[in-house]
Amino acid sequence: MTLPSIAIEQILNELQEPVLVLDGERHILFMNQTAISLFGEGFVGRNFVRLFRHADVMKIITDVSDGKNEASIKVALENPIKGVFNFKVTSLDQDTQQSPLLLVTIKDLTDLANAEQMRTDFVANVSHELRSPLTALSGFIETIKGPAKDDVLARERFLGLMELEASRMVRLISDLLSLSKVEARQNQRPSKHIDMVELTKRVVTTLSNTAVKENKHIKVDIEGKPKPLPVFEDEITQVLINLIENAVKYSAPESEITVSICTNNHIAGFTDRVLSISVEDQGEGIAREHLPRLTERFYRVDTHRSRDKGGTGLGLAIVKHIISQHRGRLQISSVEGNGSVFTVHLPYRD
Repeated sequence: MTLPSIAIEQILNELQEPVLVLDGERHILFMNQTAISLFGEGFVGRNFVRLFRHADVMKIITDVSDGKNEASIKVALENPIKGVFNFKVTSLDQDTQQSPLLLVTIKDLTDLANAEQMRTDFVANVSHELRSPLTALSGFIETIKGPAKDDVLARERFLGLMELEASRMVRLISDLLSLSKVEARQNQRPSKHIDMVELTKRVVTTLSNTAVKENKHIKVDIEGKPKPLPVFEDEITQVLINLIENAVKYSAPESEITVSICTNNHIAGFTDRVLSISVEDQGEGIAREHLPRLTERFYRVDTHRSRDKGGTGLGLAIVKHIISQHRGRLQISSVEGNGSVFTVHLPYRD
């Protein structure tokens, strides 16, 4: 027993992937609703080439038209939409002597391709970041065993440099583990309510000595009486440490870092009340073109300066992941010469 054609159309329209049916002349006889939503209306009755002008896709259509049961290919497109897609063409046998109909299914692989590229880039970046200190350590060891074998002052100097490079690798591995931990808990939701004012004050107290050593001061400004917020305490502590440490590192000498806390009822993109924590420094500021990329892994505005100050290039990436896990948002504003403000918005979810 065969299904009625109307039932087949209903089934195809329920599919989440774009599906097209072509005749022997490559005219489009049918597009399911997903295909219409993706590519637009007006293509039924027109030649397939009017929708896709890609030689490799047309080749597999020709192969199936000439007798092959099915064929598929992965291609990167710019038009009519941009992305990476897998095209599969299958021959639909008919009882008549006419040419078989062709079923074209299109699977969007763009997210998978982007994820794979991110993974490749991430591995390459980690390898580069670890190779530099390892190469330096190898050189120092060789020098100590050779030319500086009997030079006490040289040995002391090289051992100090080796300690710095080893510390750099420890920080990098620590940040990588933190990032992995946050990503593994991405779908978990906190249930314990934490007093964010007290938590912030604890972090500021911890970092005050570091600020004083650099002739800088951290001020806490609290507006109203913010209520406790459902958060993962350890992870939000890490967010505050990263943001305040960055402000201390990059603010001007003898300047003030201001940490502000307040509750906002009307923040764009949020339906609930929001707790906002801002960290403002008086540093050099950041050029506008760098702002959208600051939370990318291993992205640095000034590579040499960041490394000299012990940065791994992962701090803001970790901050972004933690805030996203809490359904919040990180807002960055900066003007060159006038410092920067990093603001964390966390919803109460009443």
